[in-house]
Amino acid sequence: MKRLQSLTPIIFSLFLLFIFGCGAGKGKFDATGTFESEEIIISSEANGKLVRFDVEEGAALKQNQLVGIVDTVQLFLKKKQLEESVKAVLSKQPDITAQLAALDEQIKTASTEKKRIENLVKAGAATTKQLDDVNSQLEVLNKQYDAAKSNLTITKKGLQSETLPLQAQIEQIQDQLSKSRIVNPAEGTVLTRYAKQNEVTGAGKALYKIADLSTMTLRAYVNGDQLGQIKLGQKVKVFVDKGNGDQKEMEGEIYWVSSKAEFTPKTIQTKDERANLVYAIKVKVKNDGYVKIGMYGEIVF
Repeated sequence: MKRLQSLTPIIFSLFLLFIFGCGAGKGKFDATGTFESEEIIISSEANGKLVRFDVEEGAALKQNQLVGIVDTVQLFLKKKQLEESVKAVLSKQPDITAQLAALDEQIKTASTEKKRIENLVKAGAATTKQLDDVNSQLEVLNKQYDAAKSNLTITKKGLQSETLPLQAQIEQIQDQLSKSRIVNPAEGTVLTRYAKQNEVTGAGKALYKIADLSTMTLRAYVNGDQLGQIKLGQKVKVFVDKGNGDQKEMEGEIYWVSSKAEFTPKTIQTKDERANLVYAIKVKVKNDGYVKIGMYGEIVF
């Protein structure tokens, strides 16, 4: 009898350890929800045949990785045609220096003659009328030179301005060519592929869906009484089922709390619980590859 009495405290202690041990992470949670990720749907920006499309579901893609090309033959030919048109217009530009060369020589000759007459007038071997005639001739030649240069410059600028619309079209074609290259915008894993190589696509048509699964978001709900227990940046414990009644513990961080109350989501089974008002929260969890989209998780503050 004495031996039984001495064993009673030990048995009671073991019983308490069993009770508290079974409650850790199994039903004793403050909130529950499902895991999600920020998904991006990549669409085509060009029309044509997918001559290359290196996307497979489950594949890990890097940011700015080239994953596909839309047929660009027609765009290339159109660009080449416009470039040739620009060359044809510019070939009509006058060579101002060459076309003014004759007038320039006449002006040089008249200037030389003027100096000669001036020397003769000083020596009394020529009249002032001869000097006036040379000055008049030189003035006419200078005006002719200025007028010709002005006309040729206007003609050249006019031809250059004609190429501006063509240059703008070339830039548009170049933009379309760049958009024919399908570049992955963000690092992540391909969740769904909507197109295949050699299919014809169009601007705005979805090609694939990608998400960064290295960090998952657990969207859960808390009631008004629990709001005072949480804050942004708070570390929490997150539990996910491993099977056979076991749970995997992970660390999470609260990074968003809704400012508006809403009715409990319909995934809550009982009618009474669905009638309650709750607040949505988002918990960031580092994913080691175990967590999947749509998986349930439990949170302990």
